[in-house]
Formats: sequence, C-alpha cells, structure tokens
Amino acid sequence: MTIDRMIFAMAGVMILLSVLLAVYHHINWLWLTGFVGLNLLQSAFTGFCPAALIFKKMGIQAGCAFK
Repeated sequence: MTIDRMIFAMAGVMILLSVLLAVYHHINWLWLTGFVGLNLLQSAFTGFCPAALIFKKMGIQAGCAFK
C-alpha cells in the first residue's frame, strides 16, 4: 500500500469516526471532520501533508502525490 492510499484510508476513518462521535457523543466532534477536510484540501494544492511525512519516515513507499 502506498502513502497516497494510506492517506485516503486514514482520512476516511477519521471522518467516519468523527461523524459517529458527533452523533452518539457530542456535536463538537464535527470540528475534527472539518479539520480533516481542510487538511486534504490544502495538501491538494501545496503537496504538504504531515501524515505523509510520518508514513514516509515509517518506510512506506510513496505514490504519485507524495514523492
């Protein structure tokens, strides 16, 4: 699995988790959904993603987006 796919998977899990927490615990968990979406948007334009740096240091192979 490449870094690109891991970023997509992690973002999807974080969004689903925050929505579930917002429904069953407290509505303020939706701020996490907004943060994840904003980070995905800025990384699309800048190419900088903190999670990609962490995955790269873990030795995971880079895909097309995060070389």
